[in-house]
Amino acid sequence: MNVGILLIFQNYQGRGSDADMVRDQIRVADLAEPLGFDSLWPPEHHFTDYSACPDNLQFLSYMAAKTERIQLGTGAVIVPWNDPLRVVEKVAFLDHLSNGRAVLGLGRGLARVEYEHFGIAMDSSRDRFDEASRMIIEGLEKGFVEGEGPYYPQKRTEIRPRPLRGFRDRFYCVGISPESVHQVAALGAHLMVFSQTPWELFKDGALAAYHEAWAAQQEGPPPPPLTGDLMFCHRDAEQAEKLAREYMSNYYLSILQHYELLSDHFKNTKGYEFYGDAQTALAAVGAETSAQVYCGIQTWGTPEQILEKLRSRRELLGEFDLSLIAHYGGMPVAVAEESLGLFAAEVLPELRRWSS
Repeated sequence: MNVGILLIFQNYQGRGSDADMVRDQIRVADLAEPLGFDSLWPPEHHFTDYSACPDNLQFLSYMAAKTERIQLGTGAVIVPWNDPLRVVEKVAFLDHLSNGRAVLGLGRGLARVEYEHFGIAMDSSRDRFDEASRMIIEGLEKGFVEGEGPYYPQKRTEIRPRPLRGFRDRFYCVGISPESVHQVAALGAHLMVFSQTPWELFKDGALAAYHEAWAAQQEGPPPPPLTGDLMFCHRDAEQAEKLAREYMSNYYLSILQHYELLSDHFKNTKGYEFYGDAQTALAAVGAETSAQVYCGIQTWGTPEQILEKLRSRRELLGEFDLSLIAHYGGMPVAVAEESLGLFAAEVLPELRRWSS
């Protein structure tokens, strides 16, 4: 099991300065290697307090100079907001700077505010992703990028410095909606999800669809999914639940606001019909109830409770990899550091034994 840290770069409700937010994220990132985690994943988000990491490849280049062992993954590059030629150049260069530790994660993006400020129509996102993602993964494999368009016409262009090697075995794509899951399988990528659906529903829904699409389009067994969880670890069970529910609920409500998940605009946006249906269900349940369901899916508790939750997930889903969001929802960074330290000391060694 690969266990990594997934950063958020959240200035919760604008309560602090962006300078403090960036410094706090660096503090958390600096813990990944010495605590024994396998990977580090910064996001790509723009323009708001919800999350502000406008160039995750730039951040990973900074972390490459500060680390020696951990994998450095994009969680994720949002394909429609980036030129595929530049993505290939940056990823290949990061791989050189990190001595082959780069991992490629791609996503499609969900926030209307980010699309609007880039001047890109959201209803073109799926077609843009299809076109550019293939150019990216093939460019990293072949050492040149070319495409006929319509969105990214590109004459054949050599990549220099040339890629060290291809990324087929270290390639992830975010897949939440059924259509996205099929895209992930078609590309031959690992499925990357953010933990938000009860695991029984995930198994019978997105994971089953991924396995079916993989079997139809790829050879061999599908790779294990990567699940991105909010995590909080504390020695006292009552404190663990109290603080987890507080900060996780804060974060969940910021998700609803940033992505406008209670708005009906998705119903009229091509490629996002899944979220239009989800909005109807969310409105029926209500934000408070759905927040409690969301918190229940995440990874929190004492070390023993966390291990039991992850063991149950493994029995249900089979093998999976894990990325942990440890600092979110207004949590003081010192609290996040203590939580990560306890997880690393008492949970991570047992997860290592599962993989042996």
